[in-house]
Amino acid sequence: MVNFMVGESRKWVVLVALIWVQALTGTNFDFSSYSSDLKSVLGITQLQLNYLSVASDMGKAFGWCSGLSLIHFPFWVVLFMAAFMGLFAYGFQWLLIHSFITLPYSVVFFLCLIAGCSICWFNTICYVLCIRHFPTNRSLALSLSVSFNGVSAALYTLIANAINSNDDTLYLLLNAIVPVLISVIVLIPILHQPQPQPHSVDTIQHDSSIFLCLNILALVTGLYLLFLYSFSYTASIARVILVGAIFLLVLLTFVPSFVHSIESSCFTLPTCFSFCYSRFTRSNPDDNELYQELISIKDSTMNKSAQSTREKKCCVLNVLEREQLTVLGEEHSIKLLVHRWDFWLYYIAYFCGGTIGLAYSNNLGQISQSLGHSSQTSSLVTLYSTCSFFGRLLAATPDFLSRRIHFARTGWFAAALVPTPIAFILLAISGSGAALQVGTALIGLSSGFVFSAAVSITSELFGPNSVGVNHNILITNIPLGSCLYGLLAALVYDSNAMNSRPAIWLQEMSMCMGRKCYLQTFICWSCISMVGLVSSFLFFLRTKQAYDDFERNSNRNNISAE
Repeated sequence: MVNFMVGESRKWVVLVALIWVQALTGTNFDFSSYSSDLKSVLGITQLQLNYLSVASDMGKAFGWCSGLSLIHFPFWVVLFMAAFMGLFAYGFQWLLIHSFITLPYSVVFFLCLIAGCSICWFNTICYVLCIRHFPTNRSLALSLSVSFNGVSAALYTLIANAINSNDDTLYLLLNAIVPVLISVIVLIPILHQPQPQPHSVDTIQHDSSIFLCLNILALVTGLYLLFLYSFSYTASIARVILVGAIFLLVLLTFVPSFVHSIESSCFTLPTCFSFCYSRFTRSNPDDNELYQELISIKDSTMNKSAQSTREKKCCVLNVLEREQLTVLGEEHSIKLLVHRWDFWLYYIAYFCGGTIGLAYSNNLGQISQSLGHSSQTSSLVTLYSTCSFFGRLLAATPDFLSRRIHFARTGWFAAALVPTPIAFILLAISGSGAALQVGTALIGLSSGFVFSAAVSITSELFGPNSVGVNHNILITNIPLGSCLYGLLAALVYDSNAMNSRPAIWLQEMSMCMGRKCYLQTFICWSCISMVGLVSSFLFFLRTKQAYDDFERNSNRNNISAE
């Protein structure tokens, strides 16, 4: 018992520290809050502004550097490298927007690139530490920590409103300072993190109970921010709500001790949530003999089945099964990864699904302005951020329902992409404030689920030890998609601005008003998101057998153990 309180409890402190990092370093979510001011100061067109948002996302293309850095440097060094990159990038942008300095457009582009790197490095640290300390519950740890990245915009908005609700440039200053402060706060847990230890069945059950309580508290936090944010327009009320949000974040620290105390008093949680650890991971990662046995059983079964049915299958099914993934957890090198058909289906689904939602959030400031709802920009950014939080939190659903519903995580991934084309069709049909809010909420939920579930899927399909590099290869689609989708939106926007009244064209800065500014963009985005949905469905069909076989082998092992 003492060993648990001293040793095991420290991994929960690390997890809570990672949650705080995620909650206060999602600085890319508030770009729309200050993008109009940045556009005005630089005197640029919508196309040039789009390139700045692309530069921020392009930083993710260099995310693999963070995975390599973690191999050669301690975690705390990489943490502060990320923090000071953000301080440098956002700090100079704040000085520029307040006219303390003047910078050419190319330098601002570089600063946005560095800011994007900072965000990606923070995320990689969280991914690696979650997998390291929770090998049997990594999907739960990842979805929980990553979900809090979605509340960053709401927290930053509360802090800004508590200081001065009329100054949108405060977001840049907060983006520069807050990540450094949170890095200092979590330094001690990072320095004193425990060594990973093998987990017994009792420990796994205990951990699953804690995860259940943490997810409940996370849900309460999201609802708190969603419903009380609308009252935060005065500084005094914003301060009260902010204190409540900070209290809920701090309360997470005491949940493991609370659950331990309850279980010590012989009270148990409902059995339907017992053993809700990921069924797609091994209880003992070092137990390779059993794992190899399961692989051989599965391979022999697959070979026999393939021989008996090969001649009966049509050409389409043969294409679907070509070089199909057969086992979960197999480590993939970069060379093997890029030769996998499943990876490219996965890449396209992410590119046409989650990434297009991020492009929408980057343009949310101009979208609301063009539709005549510029006063609601901060509210819409917070709505997108909060719904993204709920979507990320929902990514843990496959694990909590694993005893009742056996469904591949890639199937949940495909289902999560359904709301995106619906939202864009709704936005194309109507330009009302209600349609804008509903569409933003649906896109936030969908993209949030994709961002969170993708980390677990990458770990399960292409190896947990390689996730630091492989997942950063996957998210290279983000800068590519941000560039292409943003370019499309900017070209449509600027072409409509030039056809508008001359009074709306100020120097080189374009401004477009009306539904026509984004109508064609919404139609194109809806078509592209349908491509992502189809790709995700094919990805699900190709990986379903691997998940089903792993489930059957796990059940066979449990029966033999009994």
